[in-house]
Parts: sequence; C-alpha cells; structure tokens
Amino acid sequence: MSPGLMKMWISFVAIALMFIAVISIMFSRDKLSGVLKIIVSTIAYLCMITAGLIIFFVVFSGPVPE
Repeated sequence: MSPGLMKMWISFVAIALMFIAVISIMFSRDKLSGVLKIIVSTIAYLCMITAGLIIFFVVFSGPVPE
C-alpha cells in the first residue's frame, strides 16, 4: 500500500472518530444522566482529541513523494 493511500485511510479513521464523538455527545446530553453521562462524554471527548491529533499529523506530515 502506498504512503498516500495509507494516509487516506488514517484520515478516514479520524473522520469516523469525529462522527462517533459528535453522536455520543449529543446522545449523552439528551438521553443520559448521572455517571453514565460523564463516562460517555469523556469517551467522546477523548475520541475528538484523538481525531484532532490524527488529522494534525496527516496534514502537517506533508505531501508524499512519488
């Protein structure tokens, strides 16, 4: 697998993590309460931070040589 294709799949994982984070934050704010709300929100924010770091890495690693 080429480095460019590998970076594409890694960025797709980051996008999926962002999607999961947004859905779980919305769900925890509307439907959950108590300790479960805190746990789900914490996991969601960790997913968002991880996705941001992955995107930061992909963007700032530069173009791949051909």
